[in-house]
Amino acid sequence: MTSQTISRSDEVGLETISAVLAAGSTIHAWIKALHNGAPGRLTAHVDGDPAGAVETSNPHEFEFRLLTLQSGGETAFSYDPATTEVSVLYAFLPPRVLEEGVRLLHVSPANAAPEVSGGYHFRPPFGWMNDPNGFGRFGGKLHLFYQHYPHSLRWNNMHWGHAVSKDYLRWTHLPIFLPPSDQLAARADGRGGAFSGSAIALPCDETGLRIFFTEHMKDREPEEQVQFTAISRDLVNIEPASLILPARPAGLGLTTDFRDPYVFSGPDGNWKMLLGTRDREGGVILLYQTDDPAAAAGWTFLGTLHRENRFGMTAAECPCMVPLDGPANDPSTRWALIFGLLTSRDPATGRRNMTLATVGRFDGRSFSVEFEQELDFGTDAYAFQAFVDNAGPVGIAWLANWTDISREIDMPTAMTLPRRLALQGGALITPPVSSVESLRQRQLDAAGLLDGRTVDLANGSVEILLTLRQAGSTFRLDLEHPEATVAVQLSDEGLSIPFSVANAKASPRYIAAGARPSAIRIFLDAGSIEVFADDGRWTGTKRLPGFKGVSAARIIAAEGNVLAAEIWQLGL
Repeated sequence: MTSQTISRSDEVGLETISAVLAAGSTIHAWIKALHNGAPGRLTAHVDGDPAGAVETSNPHEFEFRLLTLQSGGETAFSYDPATTEVSVLYAFLPPRVLEEGVRLLHVSPANAAPEVSGGYHFRPPFGWMNDPNGFGRFGGKLHLFYQHYPHSLRWNNMHWGHAVSKDYLRWTHLPIFLPPSDQLAARADGRGGAFSGSAIALPCDETGLRIFFTEHMKDREPEEQVQFTAISRDLVNIEPASLILPARPAGLGLTTDFRDPYVFSGPDGNWKMLLGTRDREGGVILLYQTDDPAAAAGWTFLGTLHRENRFGMTAAECPCMVPLDGPANDPSTRWALIFGLLTSRDPATGRRNMTLATVGRFDGRSFSVEFEQELDFGTDAYAFQAFVDNAGPVGIAWLANWTDISREIDMPTAMTLPRRLALQGGALITPPVSSVESLRQRQLDAAGLLDGRTVDLANGSVEILLTLRQAGSTFRLDLEHPEATVAVQLSDEGLSIPFSVANAKASPRYIAAGARPSAIRIFLDAGSIEVFADDGRWTGTKRLPGFKGVSAARIIAAEGNVLAAEIWQLGL
């Protein structure tokens, strides 16, 4: 996906975007009229001949327009910058788009993705991104949808972005999948849009997928948030959506929070749906069911599946549920119920917006908790969504935390590395998927780490593996970063990611209290650190500021505490 250079034609005062495109190319354009009363207009020519034009009269928000090129050749898209603004322009060939993706022709300075050299985490090609949605395998490919605002690097009315992969790591960007409703799309005022949800495959005699999502419209009465479903038969284009849950359950004292439908097959073979909400006491997870094999209709409320009211949380967000150690229809199978604790704050550490994983038995109607643990002690793996793939459950999360969002700082938005989920030694482990080893390009010299010297980390996109003398052997790995003080430390208190930025009032303590691992695996990339201890028994993720990586590392430890060290240069 390489964007094209805009050239100005002095003869007519137009901006022109040029590219050689094939016959049959589909063009997606988002254009806006400027505030002078004239319509916004984008015109296409192929080899100098007119090939179509699109217009909008909306001066408030970019509107989607579609063009199809009947012939191929040198294609020029022209517009008058006095009357028209172009946010996004890309092209693709529909028969090959799942393999080739889209060709990005133009983005504006306001929504251009940051330059990240050598990064290996998933990032959108332009605009804002938050929660993963509809994560699953469909048509033989891994599909990742995500909360997306295409037209700036800040949150606004939500769309669903879309990408596909064969290995969880190397992603092909597809056309924007789901825009907000026309009523919401008309203005860039952050009133709502197509919020988070999930996806399932269509019945086995059909191809395609079905998505479920929340439509949010601020101040709408009586419901700000309602649930929709829609299908895509070609895995790229979506059909009109249908309203399936127009209201919250009555009589439970729930707030207007009613969102993030997660649909999965239950132990009884019926489709189940989880929804996050809240009441006066805290977060609530609701359970729905349908016996419709297509999951298109007939959803009925079964009751409250789980509730959580600790840490001052408000709503339970982005719930998901997967079987861990056996098939869904085996009564002995343990399930993981994972959800975000919106606005939560741990008074002991100051960490915010934590994610809880509860493990127990699920019979299709009730969930019996056996144990619980925090999913990620770094807290920057939010809105975690998982599905059961061929080799077991796999999940991914937004590599950020809402406490970091401000009007002054643009986010280096990314997703975490995808992670497996399994039971081991009475705990839920979340190691990275095995395909991460395919990112290893060459080994860097790690001998200096064992000698206490500072070791250069090239571009900072690296994997560091540390083997300790015994479980709990203490050490500190100091990491040089241009905008933050960051380290990985194992002490008598536990495993932590000490982190601070200049002029911050106070920094939370990102710690897995009591952790005593014997092996540490650290993934560094521009904008992030992910720590997996003892195969993901303790996992910590922290977003790092800016768009540059860690430049060097040094270990401080008693002699012999760190037995071995490896450093791998990573890249796609």
